[in-house]
Amino acid sequence: MSGPPEVGIGIVGYGLMGRAHAYGYTVAPHVRALPVRPRLRAISGRDAAAVERAAAAYGVDEWTTDWRELVEREDVEIVDICTPPGTHAEIVEAAAAAGKAVLCEKPLAADHVAAAAAVAAVERAGVLGAIGFNYRRLPALALMRQLVADGRVGEVRLWRAAWLSDEFLDPLIPFDWRFERRMGASTIADLGAHLVDLALWIVGEIEEVNAQSETFTRERSGRAVDVDEASAALVRFAGGARGTFELSRVCARRPCDFWVEVNGTGGTLRFDYPRLNELWFGDAQEDDRLYGLRRIRAEHPSHPYAADWWPIGQGIGYGTTFVNQAADLLERWPDGPWEPDLATGLHVQAVCEAMERSAAGRRWVAVAEI
Repeated sequence: MSGPPEVGIGIVGYGLMGRAHAYGYTVAPHVRALPVRPRLRAISGRDAAAVERAAAAYGVDEWTTDWRELVEREDVEIVDICTPPGTHAEIVEAAAAAGKAVLCEKPLAADHVAAAAAVAAVERAGVLGAIGFNYRRLPALALMRQLVADGRVGEVRLWRAAWLSDEFLDPLIPFDWRFERRMGASTIADLGAHLVDLALWIVGEIEEVNAQSETFTRERSGRAVDVDEASAALVRFAGGARGTFELSRVCARRPCDFWVEVNGTGGTLRFDYPRLNELWFGDAQEDDRLYGLRRIRAEHPSHPYAADWWPIGQGIGYGTTFVNQAADLLERWPDGPWEPDLATGLHVQAVCEAMERSAAGRRWVAVAEI
């Protein structure tokens, strides 16, 4: 018996994200019945020896040091972009012009102008496009959105989110692309993109922001650093809710800690990434003797994505988000729609850029200004 037809994947970038995306495509057919079977046709990267090793490790058929060669391959139907943010738009545009579907890691670009050009290219070409907001695919966060949409916390009044890491803490870390805004994007756009997406997805439109930023180590390897190391923002949602964001890469012993919380007129929901299989819920209508937050194990088959995975109590991890992402996209191949699409990435970029302008001008900035 023959299986489903193959769809050719080309991954641009062989680092952590390239590895994560390759893993997602490899495992997706094992957890969900799909109309197509992903085939990792090619992977590209600037370092020949490193990309050759990556191709062998990830199970990719061929490798190249020229991403344009990968984009032009007839056996590549989906171009998956896992390079630094400053390179995204050019690759998206080239892939769309070649008639290829595109999955692009977040943020969509290093700035809003480039992000808009990428979206326009995909729309002109009429190809599928998706942005890699993989945390939407965690059962606990998808369940949070469901519960908010179902009215379980009443009218949303407050949102708060933080992402803390220590990757820039050491002032002796040498200069690389992460410290150059035009290539690595701001911390607001890089880390913040995930949190902004979750806020838009769970609560709704953000109208106005007021932000601050700081760079504590302003020079590395004799070169100026123009990327913020810590930022925070107040936001006003169109529906009347208020919110806060905090983003930092200089928090000692915080490896990759993020959390989000929603407070409504009828309850509270809270998610902490270090305990990613759990969601905390407080129902204001419950008996006062049960006052507080209860822990939900987001592993029941009734919870989003959970039925594809393991029995209750076994849990899932970071890599699962990329498997779920690949499965969601391939399940809708070739007609789509793909969600979240590149227009969603552009929308998130507008909020992030409003925060950047606010921090620079020390004023409230309307997202509509971007």
